[in-house]
Amino acid sequence: MNREQALRFETEFMPRIVAEVARVLDRGVRVEFVPFENLLLPTRLHASAARHGIGERGSRYPFDLNVFLTWDDDEIVRLLRPDGEARFLRYLESIGAKLRAWEGVREIDLISRSQAEATVLVGGLDFEA
Repeated sequence: MNREQALRFETEFMPRIVAEVARVLDRGVRVEFVPFENLLLPTRLHASAARHGIGERGSRYPFDLNVFLTWDDDEIVRLLRPDGEARFLRYLESIGAKLRAWEGVREIDLISRSQAEATVLVGGLDFEA
């Protein structure tokens, strides 16, 4: 993916991804995107929040929520094709389910805003619903 494609992704798609993730995660979570810097530092979504003390669940993991999401370059390029918008809309609808599915696998608890590691990267994502 080149810088022009990254800029188009950041302009056309990232604001909607950020808005949907923020809606799903609700208040108290900061959701922002970090622009493409180079091939080793692609466009990223960053979600962060201080932990909630919600009973036993709140003490499950020791670190505050600090998650980064990145998408596979080829998937982004596919999204930029003429049929990409319809695919993207289906993806947006599935974000809530995707976030919940990553919780156990990545040792993240979105309700208590905590995680097992100081930073979690969920990378190489696709745009499948």
